[in-house]
Amino acid sequence: MQVIDLITKKRDGGKLTEEEIDFLVQSYTRGEIPDYQMSAFLMAAFLQGLDFSETRFLTKAFISSGEVLDLSDIPGLKVDKHSTGGVGDKTTLVVVPLVVAAGATVVKLAGRALGHTGGTIDKLESIPGFRVDLRPREIKEIAKRVGAVISEQTSNLVPADKKIYALRDVTATVDCIPLIVSSIVSKKIACGTDCIVFDVKVGSGGFLPDLESARRLAEMMVVLVKQFGKKAVAVLSNMEQPLGFSVGNALEVREAILTLQGRGPQDLVELCLELGSQMLVLAGIVPSASAGKEKLVKLLREEAGLEKLREMILAQGGNPDVVANLDLLPCSSQILEVKSGCAGYIKEIKARSIGNAALLLGAGRLNKGDQVDPAAGLTLMKKVGDYVSPGETLAVLHFNNSRHLDEAKKLVETAFHFSAEPPVTPPLVHKVISPDFQADE
Repeated sequence: MQVIDLITKKRDGGKLTEEEIDFLVQSYTRGEIPDYQMSAFLMAAFLQGLDFSETRFLTKAFISSGEVLDLSDIPGLKVDKHSTGGVGDKTTLVVVPLVVAAGATVVKLAGRALGHTGGTIDKLESIPGFRVDLRPREIKEIAKRVGAVISEQTSNLVPADKKIYALRDVTATVDCIPLIVSSIVSKKIACGTDCIVFDVKVGSGGFLPDLESARRLAEMMVVLVKQFGKKAVAVLSNMEQPLGFSVGNALEVREAILTLQGRGPQDLVELCLELGSQMLVLAGIVPSASAGKEKLVKLLREEAGLEKLREMILAQGGNPDVVANLDLLPCSSQILEVKSGCAGYIKEIKARSIGNAALLLGAGRLNKGDQVDPAAGLTLMKKVGDYVSPGETLAVLHFNNSRHLDEAKKLVETAFHFSAEPPVTPPLVHKVISPDFQADE
């Protein structure tokens, strides 16, 4: 079997067999296929697509490239959540400690920044000392002791996806539904979880700009998870503007902690309650989403999630004092205010432009292997629906390196669109797809 033949077959619209996809994945994981050939295959798959069977084969190959955690000795159902990627999306840092405080167990493999979107692992690494490179034995031990653990993909867990994930980020093949589905589902299955809540972002800040594409991806994930013997729910949430006010790793950790203190932005709190309640339903802790929200609101008021976050940070080697002293988080050496040049109501904040601005400031990776600046990013001072006068600050840029500052500033300025009348804001949650959803392959 020759790699070039498989690249050609997919380039010309052919359908690959399970054996062919497994060969590609395992050979690349072992280093027998160079980056440039895998990049060519990814682009061919991006342009020609992969059908459901090919997506299932790819997911299975990802899983079999490493070991699968056996969590059967941990009591109860293990639940997880995963976002398809957004701007300012720090929900994991709020939802996980909250649902664990409610009695759930969460074992999560998370990723790094991908394109213009942030990554949970990069956010957690902005906490001094926090370890994300956990061995499978450590993952199980922490899950048993604390109830929650968040780790990056190790050399033993889904190594194929880890390599390909980094390659997609720098080859313009990120926003491809089958590749997104395989990447996400393989990690969920490999970490031994029983049920998953998917947060599928819809809008300019996600990889799926329209509701129809997001719905197809959500349905595919729910069905695919079921074929691996698990249960899933998909929540389609709005990503036309950044979630919350902060974009950037340490800045988002700060906002997540404030949220667990009861001082979070309204949109972030609303989405966290929706995702968390669905997780509690799947885990069998509450009978309905409404009951789950009531439970989580109570825990939020009692700051139970904040204490659980402290336990999680301590268990993974981080400094738990950050939950009480936000000054312990990395802080940029310089800031720049971006001011409005006109008056009016903000009718739109293009989330992708904001994400790309944070990327240029150092919060993400322009090239494979780039180091992320944990302090870089930006803070929005206004949101959609707010009235702005000329000269008011729209956003504050945080940076240590000014190399791309002018370009980032321009992106932020052009991200804001105004109207004379207050805009009609779309719902934060568009739709929830249940575990009972059925679809033809």
